[in-house]
Amino acid sequence: MTAAFVALTLLLSPTCSTAKASSAITQFRKDDSINTTSQNPYDTQRELYNKLSIVTDVEWYWVAAVDQYERSMSKARPKARPLLGETVGVFIDKERWAGMLNPDDEDNSPLSIQWFNGIGKDGDGNGVAERNSDFDLLYSLIRHVSGQGTSDEQFPIGLWDYYQNSRSVQRIEQFAAIYKHYGKLNLYDHAFPLPIGNNYSYKDTWGDKRGWGGRRIHEGTDIFAGHGTPVRSTCYGIIEIMGWNRFGGWRIGIRDLNNHYHYYAHLSGFDKTIKVGDIVEPGQVVGWVGSSGYGNPGTSGKFPPHLHYGVYSDRGLIEWAFDPYPMLRRWEQAEWRSRRSK
Repeated sequence: MTAAFVALTLLLSPTCSTAKASSAITQFRKDDSINTTSQNPYDTQRELYNKLSIVTDVEWYWVAAVDQYERSMSKARPKARPLLGETVGVFIDKERWAGMLNPDDEDNSPLSIQWFNGIGKDGDGNGVAERNSDFDLLYSLIRHVSGQGTSDEQFPIGLWDYYQNSRSVQRIEQFAAIYKHYGKLNLYDHAFPLPIGNNYSYKDTWGDKRGWGGRRIHEGTDIFAGHGTPVRSTCYGIIEIMGWNRFGGWRIGIRDLNNHYHYYAHLSGFDKTIKVGDIVEPGQVVGWVGSSGYGNPGTSGKFPPHLHYGVYSDRGLIEWAFDPYPMLRRWEQAEWRSRRSK
């Protein structure tokens, strides 16, 4: 039995004195403190998520998904969301932490924060609600969201209440599904979108002008290859969309844990074993190179067969495209090195 479980049991016991509960939590902090220097970073994170799961009754994959979504938002908007803790990505502004009407926006007293309806809590039992503490930050957010319930059906309701943004809820649900499926955190490997060794060519076409459908710029990289060449997922992710787009033809969109949307267009078709909501991994075939697009469903042959590959970063309310060429070169070279080493 872990010290965390003992502490929680004592806290919930009707016969437990305040002093005894405080002593139990203190022991929990001493015995189960998270070593951030000697462990693998993913092990450190998983340890934190497991402990929070114990004290909040929320499954670890939801805790991980919330933290990763918050981290992705902070990376996308670093000036608006400065890093608060050491390892977690959670950002809670002072007003929300201390309470809207609290005259002290630096308040770290759990009792006065609660009085002013702030969400800041003392998660690690040291008597202070610390906005720069990894444990307190993530504990406060998870406890607030789980007020609607901790089950897989109830937790998203709390997410909506907190974020008031359906995109945020969708992202966290997607991340949770990926973590739950694989049962681990280290899911950031990548693959080149076409099989290495095939006959293909590409260059950096980011920002080139496009004329069909109105003036616009090219938001991606074109990889020219033979019709029917397999197209592979570049990442661990979840299929967000499949179907026809008048610009991209038969296209598929995959969301990864960095909150990047990977867009594969002009396909000749999809792998029939996959569908929206399925989880994919690097190197998994999702379709084949074609020349579809620039018209009504089924239009094909208006340009040479190629894969249009684009990547978009979610900023919370909008998504913006960025040049995928440097990543493609890096993934291609990594696969070649791997092949030579074998």
